[in-house]
Amino acid sequence: MPNAFSGLPRTTPRFLADLAANNRREWFAAHRAEYEASFVHPAMTMVEALAPLLHKISPDVHAEARWGGSVMRVNRDIRFAKDKRPYKDHLDLFFWEGEDRTAAVAGYFFRITPKNLVLGAGTRHLPGERLERYRAAVADPTRGGALERIVKQLRAKGYEVWGTRYARVPRGYPADHPRAELLKHDGLFAGFERPIPPEAYTPRFPAFIASHFRAMRPLQEWVVKTIA
Repeated sequence: MPNAFSGLPRTTPRFLADLAANNRREWFAAHRAEYEASFVHPAMTMVEALAPLLHKISPDVHAEARWGGSVMRVNRDIRFAKDKRPYKDHLDLFFWEGEDRTAAVAGYFFRITPKNLVLGAGTRHLPGERLERYRAAVADPTRGGALERIVKQLRAKGYEVWGTRYARVPRGYPADHPRAELLKHDGLFAGFERPIPPEAYTPRFPAFIASHFRAMRPLQEWVVKTIA
């Protein structure tokens, strides 16, 4: 497989749209060659192109061009799901920070759908002790104040900040806390969802992605340093 990334094929969004409309194993088997050309090859080569750019942002970021590494499989886990469609209708990549992918505190994520590009950084979910450490950090004047400034700066640049789950401030913290909204989170990540940009179909796409990940770096760094 060639290593050079020349841009996403124009067929990638079309393949994803067709897969969404024909989400059956029989259809997928009949379109295996298109899957390889429009999904597998672009995913692997794009990760390889992104790796050196991401390492300039953080030496600890992992960009591994393999299944179960940075490239997420197209198959859905339907064992306990009500939705029994066997395939995802999007292409996901994940670049984690730290040695163990399964225990990663935070990372950078990428998604292409038939129409949109999603980029983000941070953590989608903070279980157990990590959630408690997050709340303590948010409540702390120094660490919480730093996060508040980061969130404000990201929003000023046009990024969204997600992760709110709870309707109320958790027990043990005042309801009128100055960072009450951040205390309602059980995850913390920044990013955007926009129509697929023209750069996606050119060799400039990895640099485009890395530039946004670099802009999101302050939030990613706060999560890693505070919660790890």
